[in-house]
Amino acid sequence: MRKNSRESVVNQEEVKDLSLEEIVLLGVEERVRMALVRERGNFLKAMEHFKLGNGNMAVVANGFGKDRTILTQIGPISVNNPRAYNRGNVRDEDGEIICFESRIAPRYARKSMTVEETIPLLYLHGLSTNDFIPALKNMFGEKAAGLSPSTVSRMLQDWKVEMETWKKRDLSDKAYCYVWVDGIYFGARNSENDLCVLVMIGATKEGKKELIMSEVGYRESAESWLSLLRRAKEQGLKAPKLFIGDGALGFWAAARQVFPGVKEQRCWVHKTANVLDKLPKSEHPQAKRMLRDIYINGSKKNALKAFDLFVAVYEDKYPKAVECLVKDKEQLLTFYDFPAAHWQSIRTTNPIESTFATSRLRSRKTRGNWGTNMTETMVYKLMEKASSRWHRLKKHKEVEKVMAGVKYVDGIEQAA
Repeated sequence: MRKNSRESVVNQEEVKDLSLEEIVLLGVEERVRMALVRERGNFLKAMEHFKLGNGNMAVVANGFGKDRTILTQIGPISVNNPRAYNRGNVRDEDGEIICFESRIAPRYARKSMTVEETIPLLYLHGLSTNDFIPALKNMFGEKAAGLSPSTVSRMLQDWKVEMETWKKRDLSDKAYCYVWVDGIYFGARNSENDLCVLVMIGATKEGKKELIMSEVGYRESAESWLSLLRRAKEQGLKAPKLFIGDGALGFWAAARQVFPGVKEQRCWVHKTANVLDKLPKSEHPQAKRMLRDIYINGSKKNALKAFDLFVAVYEDKYPKAVECLVKDKEQLLTFYDFPAAHWQSIRTTNPIESTFATSRLRSRKTRGNWGTNMTETMVYKLMEKASSRWHRLKKHKEVEKVMAGVKYVDGIEQAA
């Protein structure tokens, strides 16, 4: 038997009767316990300047919660979250009472996020249904209780129903300041063409990122994006202040038709890769530095100087690389008209790209054993799970100002 995770010392007599796996899990439980206590300690330190009328701290430690088991990649571990007591009813800037919530082990978690995301990831990598359960057992061991072919099949059907309901939801009460768009490619069974799942993520006025829409299309064509945007608008989606996406998307023609006048920002990660693809490898180190000087800059004026320098250096020898950069010149620098605190987030489509980084879906197309509907369902579920870890935008109060029409120059708010 493993000792309770609150106990940090394991008796040697007990250890010698344990299996290697149980000893490993004991060590993991202890490290998790220490990490949770440290996490609460950091929270309390951040709250220590809040005082009661008698000078005592308004937010204090409050013991531990009940033990619960969380399934992880190495097996089930026992966790009991440390608690904090906000006896002074301290509130955040949005007026909500501040509570300690662990990010390491969320309150109601029974499986680690890694376990939850493994199911869609295995499908998206092209694993067949017959190989699915053995793969899970190899990864999580025989203690992955409840993961049988029948339970997984029911789970997939539930996810499909959940996705269809989500796609038809009312968006009229939503308002997004920034919207990131991209297309994720797959190879689907019984399809001659590469399947593309179109994805839209938005930042709310509170600075929180949300999955807005996803839809299966064939290539990132204007027709596919037009269908998605029209459906979103019919469901109540309002025009954002800024769209962020790859310059090669058919999205832009569709967006100008459905949401005319919305500002456009091209993704610098995609643009850098496209420009470097048209240069010899010997030029890559210098070219990367010069491109970075354009978008890592304090003002648009200096960025334009760096832009012109890149053109002057490469236009004679490598005109295609320069043409690739110049054709989106204005749209590459749009971010300078928004709060500087948001620049890092709105220069790229990273909120979408990072979600699929572990499976490298854009660069490695796999001919899967699943069909179109299942692929779309798995993409939806993967992103829905990942969204719980998306970070709020820095200085999210600035988002409300942008949505209210406040003007920014070189990232600085301008007086009315």
